[in-house]
Amino acid sequence: MTVVLRSDNLLKHCIPMDDTHISLAHGNGGSYMRELIETVFARHLSNPLLNIQSDAAELPMMEGVVMVTTDGFIVQPLEFPGGTIGSLAVHGTVNDLSVSGATPHYLTINAFIEEGFEVAQLERIVISLANAAREANVQVVAGDTKVVPRGEGGGLYLATTGIGTRPKHLQLGLDRIKPSDVILVSGPVGDHGVAVMLAREQFGLHGELLSDAASVLPLTQVLVRFTGLRFMRDPTRGGLATVMHEICRATDLEIRLRQIAIPIREQVAAVCEMLGYDPMFLASEGRVVAVVSASQADEALTQLQALPQGYDAAIIGSINEGRKQVVLETELGGERILEELEDDPLPRIC
Repeated sequence: MTVVLRSDNLLKHCIPMDDTHISLAHGNGGSYMRELIETVFARHLSNPLLNIQSDAAELPMMEGVVMVTTDGFIVQPLEFPGGTIGSLAVHGTVNDLSVSGATPHYLTINAFIEEGFEVAQLERIVISLANAAREANVQVVAGDTKVVPRGEGGGLYLATTGIGTRPKHLQLGLDRIKPSDVILVSGPVGDHGVAVMLAREQFGLHGELLSDAASVLPLTQVLVRFTGLRFMRDPTRGGLATVMHEICRATDLEIRLRQIAIPIREQVAAVCEMLGYDPMFLASEGRVVAVVSASQADEALTQLQALPQGYDAAIIGSINEGRKQVVLETELGGERILEELEDDPLPRIC
């Protein structure tokens, strides 16, 4: 398999290179660009399939249904408790494949780097990306870099494509959901959103909360063994509530959640209470929401809880005949309609 990590500049002219920061010269196709690719990207992303001398990657034949996903990442800050934009890019792409029932195999990475960006920080992020890829057992097989003029970017943006394979017999989708099905979540929700917000220090708040960003493949590999598995999703932008509305729109069924059953860390709940956020709408980057038949839900939960990543998994609600809406049964015994998200509560979190 062959691959290239190429780079082109948006401008024809460049300025002198600073050894410690990215300049436009790092994107002009010359020696500085080659040095950046070889010493930062190829060095840390090296694997037997990576060849920076070719323009395209030739993938082998793969068994099963080939699945492809793509994503972009613009998180601020670029490094946060529990991860970086690099590890987040890997986890986000791997997870989109995983909740589709696929096993991730390959990634491509596009890096849009702003002029003046610190090379040392770029290298830390690439190392974080490489470590996350190795832990997820995926290989970066192609990539590209662009350098944009100062003031035209957010330091670093990443775009990814992921390729995986799904067993031919496995069929998942919103159209398979039925009344009486049960909703599970693999762990506490909202960790990533609050961790990133605390890292910004915009409100004078500090904490030790880590982002939950991680590969969910171990969780989905357990769930796909159940014939009663209907659907999986990772609750990223818009959080758990947005996944519920996606199900509601597709099925015309009522979604009923039990607030007391939804796992939320005390620190997340406290920050949300102080600042007026709702943890139901905050992003998680290492969780799975699954819809399973009622007859298999308890066993699916038991097997999730047996994993380190699923220790706090819970059954949080059900799919019912009734009015097309998302209902939250509150801890006090009342009911609250969860309206669909309109504003972005925490911009640039993934």
